[in-house]
Formats: sequence, C-alpha cells, structure tokens
Amino acid sequence: MKGELGEAEQVLHQALRLSHQSDNRKAIVYTYSMMANVAFMRGQLDNAEKLYKASMSYLLAGDTKEDDNAILEMSLKLASIYAAQKQHKLALAGYEFCILTLEEKIAKQKDLPEDVLPAEEKANTRLLLGMSLDSYARYLLNINQLPMAQKMYEKALQISNDVQGETHPQTVVLMNDLATVLDAQGHYDEAYSYVKRAAELAKETQHPEEHMVLNNLAAILMHKDFLQAKQVYKEALKQAQQKGDVASVQHIQEELAELAKRRKGSK
Repeated sequence: MKGELGEAEQVLHQALRLSHQSDNRKAIVYTYSMMANVAFMRGQLDNAEKLYKASMSYLLAGDTKEDDNAILEMSLKLASIYAAQKQHKLALAGYEFCILTLEEKIAKQKDLPEDVLPAEEKANTRLLLGMSLDSYARYLLNINQLPMAQKMYEKALQISNDVQGETHPQTVVLMNDLATVLDAQGHYDEAYSYVKRAAELAKETQHPEEHMVLNNLAAILMHKDFLQAKQVYKEALKQAQQKGDVASVQHIQEELAELAKRRKGSK
C-alpha cells in the first residue's frame, strides 16, 4: 500500500507540473486535492494541510462559493487533521463551520424543485453533513465529550437511515458507534438495543466489519451475560481470523482473557 501511494504521489507531481504549464485551473485544483488525499492517507498531515489549503484557494479565487460541497469536504478534512494533531480550537472551529454551513444550505435547498436542484445533489449534501457529524462525533468521543458525541452520532445515523436506508454499510457502522458511546455512559440497555440491531443487519448484509460489530456486542453483553458474551466473542474471533484482521484477533483474544478473569472473580 505504501509503495502504491508513493507511486501515486510521483505521478501527481508530474500532473501538477503539466497543469501549471498549460495554466489549466481545473486540472490544478483536481491535482492539488488528489495530492492532499494521498498525503493524508500516508499520515503526512502537515503536507496534506498545505495542499488542501492550496486547492481551496484556487477554487475560491474562481467562482466557487464558500458553501460549495467541494470546499466543505476539504474543510472537513482540515478539521480532522487538526483533531489528529490535537489542535483543539482549530478542530472545533472547523467542525462547527462545516456542520452549520451544511445545515443552512440544506434548509435553503429543501423546497427547491427538481428542475432547479436534482434530488441526487440534495442527497449528496445531506450525506456530507452526515459525514461531518460522524467525524465530529469520533473527535468528541476521543476527547471524552460523551453526551455531545452521542447527539452527533444520533443525527448522523438519522441522515444515513433516511438517505441510504437501514441496511447500508454506513448505517450499520453508525448504529454500532452510537452503541459504543451509549455504553461508555452507562446506558447499557439502549446500547444493547442498537448494537443488537447492528449485528443482525451486519449478518444479513454480509457486512465486511461484522466481526467488529460482534466484538462490540460481546463487550456490551459482558455487563449482564458472561456466557452469551463468550459465545459472541468466539464468533467474532473466528470471523476476524478468516478475514486476516490481526489487530482485531489480538484485541478479541485480550477481551476473552478479561472475560475469563471477570467470570472467575464473580464466582
């Protein structure tokens, strides 16, 4: 993967040089944004930040508006970079800008007819808001702002459910994530309700992360049913081994060891 990203970066540098030589603004913006994505995936956050800002500057210097989805998507990536760098004020400002701008945009677009604004474009804007809420929720969970994280996950889940449907992979992931934040606050019954449904949907749709959902289900079951938790952990372990997910295998084995200790201590 690292080698492929390195090759992609070299190709994009050549493309950028050609774009500048031909003074093709559209190609320059596209190449900058692709280079930023590659840098972001390689963990080169400082470089990614500069490239996203360069791409946004080119867009805004043209006729692109500040609430254009392309600008907001890059703003969201900048917010997630600041979150990873623990630049909390910048991260918070970035997330709030994206969410508030998208909410205002959606409210303005709500009653526009299909011939003025296609339904697909409206849906894409709502999904971008969902992505922003999801990213912000993960950040809030990371800094232990649990009630606020719960609120963001609930909104993100509602959007995914409305636009993509209950069986969509992202809806299942958000259900599972909401269960995690509810569990962390001690709302075990509510957490169990969400993670149980997520596990059912993951099995029904052959979700690629079913083993992760099962792992979460087992962790929540540990509060009330050790035996059932052990069975679910074993199924999660089996699936993780089949998928070759080494990190999950190790984590589940550690959880099974912890479960055994708790069972021993409760006797």
